[in-house]
Amino acid sequence: MVRTTSSRRARGPESSRWLLIRGLGDRPLAAPVSAAQLQTHHSTRRPTVGRGDLAICYASVWQAIFAVVEVVSDPEHDPAKERWSWRFRIRPLAYVADLHDAPAVEEAGIFPQSLWRHSYIRLTAEQFATARTLVEARH
Repeated sequence: MVRTTSSRRARGPESSRWLLIRGLGDRPLAAPVSAAQLQTHHSTRRPTVGRGDLAICYASVWQAIFAVVEVVSDPEHDPAKERWSWRFRIRPLAYVADLHDAPAVEEAGIFPQSLWRHSYIRLTAEQFATARTLVEARH
């Protein structure tokens, strides 16, 4: 059974900005990227991400940023799953079609050593704006 939980705060122009960590060391993302791959994001804990937030997708093994997405649902919990039981839907706004062409995460002022234990982190307005510009330039 999957249940939807309501957002803890109203979204709007003041919505949050996030970095969504995708791919694992033993299961890295493949180089080709498509809109079909950018439909949901999963988390082990209840995310603070909510409908209306914007995010940058980060390919962990590649250490590259490759998509700008909008969160289009509140987090849903599937208690039947032991790991990655939380998920929320996303909609791609722009993405780099091949991870070989994606900008390095450091170019946006985000450093990989701070990411390895998370499925998402909050970005500053400056980090998000820089990352978005980098991704859209290679879109």
